[in-house]
Amino acid sequence: MRIAFNARFGAYDFTEGYGRFVREMAGRLSDSGFRIPESAHPPSTILFLTDRLSADIPEPCRKIGYPARHPLLWKLWYDVHLPRALRDFGADVFFSPDGICSLRTRVPQVLVIHDLAFLHAPGGLPAAQQRYYRRNTPLFVRKATRIITVSECSKQDILAHYPQASGKVDVVYNGVEQAFQPLSWEQREAVKASHTGGVEYFIYVGSVHPRKNLVNLLKAFSIFKKRQRTQMKLVIAGRLAWKHEAFTEALSRYKFRDDVILTGYLEREVLRQLMGAAYALVNPSLWEGFGLALVEAMQSGVPVLCSGAHVFPEIAADAAFYFNPEDPEDISRQLMRVYIDETERSRIIEKGRDRAGYFSWDRTARQVLEILQQAAGIP
Repeated sequence: MRIAFNARFGAYDFTEGYGRFVREMAGRLSDSGFRIPESAHPPSTILFLTDRLSADIPEPCRKIGYPARHPLLWKLWYDVHLPRALRDFGADVFFSPDGICSLRTRVPQVLVIHDLAFLHAPGGLPAAQQRYYRRNTPLFVRKATRIITVSECSKQDILAHYPQASGKVDVVYNGVEQAFQPLSWEQREAVKASHTGGVEYFIYVGSVHPRKNLVNLLKAFSIFKKRQRTQMKLVIAGRLAWKHEAFTEALSRYKFRDDVILTGYLEREVLRQLMGAAYALVNPSLWEGFGLALVEAMQSGVPVLCSGAHVFPEIAADAAFYFNPEDPEDISRQLMRVYIDETERSRIIEKGRDRAGYFSWDRTARQVLEILQQAAGIP
């Protein structure tokens, strides 16, 4: 089977969400020894296609077209350059993990739609990208041979908005890197000494933009600080993304500004250490398709506090403390709960370790490979 793999997001400097999925799948599917267990088929031939070259994308990799940073260039890349590349390669199937497929090829296509955040949180994207997704996603859904999404919550959302997807949507959960593991006491103390002056901290992991709801997290942290009178800090581990101004403006006037640490984008090893040394992970996001940081925290032995809306209860099950993301008072109550009740904190850590074992990038890759074979018509 000849697989053409859209690796555009794997070449970006930031590997949040789509980029992490691309790199994890690319690394496994490019392994010549990786195949479906008990499969009689030989390892697949894969060509990675991208609009810019990167050392993070395995070989063989081919750059086609120009760097596509605007919807007009997306259209050119997917509907002009890509069909030629698929034809030249003799592709049996095209795998596109970024929610976009070509409308100008007859090659079977497997599309990954991680979520419909562009419908539920439209302020999270520039206007041109918002219009592009709203106008074209129905066409992509109709064109795709199979559709993968990363949670049952997202599957039901896709089917509710695009009934034409009925019968071709598969749920394939994300995995978790094995590097995320509990740290020793000495390691945790070293991380805290390096990043927070030796003080305990809550951590949020992800980019900073309106959908992430970080202004409400600041309000909740303020309530927590006033009531507990603790040195606890809040670490925001992620880059400032689209429309972050409301957050940065709120932070500039924030009473506890010195207790909030913005790290910017972090390399995976630094993030792994910061995660492992955290007192708890807090994620107040208003909408997600999965919530990878939750699983990374659980596997690291860090308790999870998160929104009780949308997908998070599906991912964390009974291994998290939930709150209403629209209510800073409720968020603060969960911060205080994990801070005051050591028995509950230990219980949720143990449940989290068990829950994290349910997620595996190897399992994800095998499920993806099975779907690619089915889309290509290989029994």
